[in-house]
Amino acid sequence: MKYDFDSVTDRRNSNSLKWDVSDGELPMWVADMDFKTAPEILAAIKERAEHGVFGYSVVPESWYAAYRNWWQNRHHFAMEHDWLIFCTGVVPAISSIVRKLTTPAEKVLIQTPVYNIFFNSILNNGRQVLESELKYKDGEYEIDFEDLERKLADPQTTLMILCNPHNPIGKIWDRETLARIGSLCRKHHVVVLSDEIHCDLTAPKTEYIPFASVSDECRENSITCIAPTKAFNLAGLQTAAVAVPNPVLRHKVWRGLNTDEVAEPNSFAVEAAVAAFTKGAPWLDELRTYLFRNKEIAADFIQKNDSRLHIVPSQATYLIWIDCSRIADDADELVQFIRDTTGLIVSGGSQYGRCGESFIRMNAACPRTVLEDGLSRLLAGIRKYEAFVQTRR
Repeated sequence: MKYDFDSVTDRRNSNSLKWDVSDGELPMWVADMDFKTAPEILAAIKERAEHGVFGYSVVPESWYAAYRNWWQNRHHFAMEHDWLIFCTGVVPAISSIVRKLTTPAEKVLIQTPVYNIFFNSILNNGRQVLESELKYKDGEYEIDFEDLERKLADPQTTLMILCNPHNPIGKIWDRETLARIGSLCRKHHVVVLSDEIHCDLTAPKTEYIPFASVSDECRENSITCIAPTKAFNLAGLQTAAVAVPNPVLRHKVWRGLNTDEVAEPNSFAVEAAVAAFTKGAPWLDELRTYLFRNKEIAADFIQKNDSRLHIVPSQATYLIWIDCSRIADDADELVQFIRDTTGLIVSGGSQYGRCGESFIRMNAACPRTVLEDGLSRLLAGIRKYEAFVQTRR
């Protein structure tokens, strides 16, 4: 490999949300990576920093071109210049759009188990969360379309947040599935807000399908949130985009983002994004290979050491979704016990929806030695938990 993903970077004492933990603890929960970003991006940031003046910034043509060319070349989807709006992050965009496109007490549909911050963006704005649970069958997930349509048909449901690819299960929705979602949402006058932030973290030689690319009704009834932040580990630079083909929806989104003051870049946001999308492809391709080898190692380890655990097969993200229902009904209690006894920090599944309560989410975006340490701690914690449970009987 040309790039180094094996070296361990000490992130303690760096004001890291993930690594603000006690000595001896190993955080493998929040979705950022423990790799330095691509050298080409670091060079662009250093060049900008050396200029020395950090006043107010504008969004140049190069930013629009970088997004458009990347989506055309990488994802075979032609976006137009006017569709794109800069924003400081996907989560701020989602919250702003919820406020602008819905009214208090209306329902926003999500497909659970799903990214937990979706709940915050809905509830914190006085809207109702409407869960359409995915079907979990034979260790994999699929959409319950009967339930989905029934809930979309509720006149109080006005917005659906789609996760594509889906976090935490790592599923890439196929074209037929996306088309069916688009058709149902159009039929019931529900706008689709598609979070596609994980789209570049697919398995090698595997592609995701942009929701807006599937059909005319998907394109004209959707808003898409995209960013280089997950794929290139740039979340702290606060750089993202919203793509809105429909001019009426676009005006509403534009007004919402500007009203909430999340539509202006900081001094490094544009340069980092442009460098990522114009120079970062070779680094990203090596990263994807490394990440999915990590996921294979995790699956092999768990299969060999405790076959009662089941890693849900995934085609995207660097997240591992582990079914621990044969060991614990309450994954929240389990993950707290694992942290207390081994120092490993992973996420309990209930925060992703009621149907996730017997699952664990684990982040595999780290050097291999760190992953192996985390897996060993996970197994040790489960063994200790089982012994602890026996003492309560």
